Amino acid sequence: MTVAVFVGTRKGGFVLEGSDDRSQWTVRGPAHEGQNVMPMAFDDRTGMLFAAVGDAWFGSRIYRSSDLGRTWDEPEHGPTFPAASGRSLEKVWHVKPVPPDEPGVVYGGVEPAALVKSNDNGDSWQLVEALEEHPTRELWVPGAGGMCLHAIVLDPRDTQRMLVGISTAGVFETTDGGASWRPTNEGVRVNFTPNQPPEYAEYGQCVHKVVVSPTQPTRMYQQNHCGVYRSDDAGVTWHEITEGLPSDFGFGIGVHAHDDRTAWVCPSISGYKHWMLGAKVVVYRTRDAGEHWEALTRGLPQEGAYLNVLRDAMAVDALPQAGVYIGANTGQLFWSADEGDSWQQAASLFPPINSVTTAVL
Repeated sequence: MTVAVFVGTRKGGFVLEGSDDRSQWTVRGPAHEGQNVMPMAFDDRTGMLFAAVGDAWFGSRIYRSSDLGRTWDEPEHGPTFPAASGRSLEKVWHVKPVPPDEPGVVYGGVEPAALVKSNDNGDSWQLVEALEEHPTRELWVPGAGGMCLHAIVLDPRDTQRMLVGISTAGVFETTDGGASWRPTNEGVRVNFTPNQPPEYAEYGQCVHKVVVSPTQPTRMYQQNHCGVYRSDDAGVTWHEITEGLPSDFGFGIGVHAHDDRTAWVCPSISGYKHWMLGAKVVVYRTRDAGEHWEALTRGLPQEGAYLNVLRDAMAVDALPQAGVYIGANTGQLFWSADEGDSWQQAASLFPPINSVTTAVL
């Protein structure tokens, strides 16, 4: 059994491979040298690896590899907005293959915030018009990182249902395959905008990351600009579980592949100070769905660590004893083979890390 860790950085993409004891790693890369690699996503259906890649001259495209990143297909073009929209695509933030019963279907999240869909494994892309035309669309405003659709969560029970996370618009749900959308932000606070909308609004939340439990898809977690939340009804409503954490701000969040009550977060100071509290790297874990949190520090830097873990730079592998991985915007990659009890640092010092994803092969 091989564990693969895919690391997207501002200067290329890397692939780490190790055995299931996760004691040693071989590192390949960088692919797409000098380019901004956002998340890479492995497709269990086909063995294809997708990468969202941005180039300062040629724009953003979604590349595809059939040999675990050793070679890459060169796409003719990336996703685009229709000319009549007057909008131009700035960045691909996310890429998401779908479950096996929809062969060839891949979704992408882009900036300005929109959802794109491919029916041919990324050879061509179409804009999901209904989200683009949502009645609230003109009222969405960019966050500090831009106006981006960065999270795509598929419901494994229903191919017609998915959720997307948009900064700063919130979480939106479709139950008809993208033909219509509605905001699902009940219970999520908004307290950062200058015109001060109601603290609990229908939309306008700055969601940072949404994850779903693979074994219990009604259980979801969300790291937000304003706290950490749990949903017990597949994202329809949210319950805040920030109590016990040192701040209500952060980006990375992950959930155990086999235990929906176990999750991890990486709090930061605030939206203005994007590093960890006390310049110490601390990961927090819950074993009871957010009722309590414990600080995990063994093997992590506890002095002078002015770093942050971005929204896609935390990952959890699918082994029974979960491996947890965090990538820093200063280039360090830390991993734990025992669910966070102890940590090690990868030997390689990477460029600033945008994303970390995993696959068990």
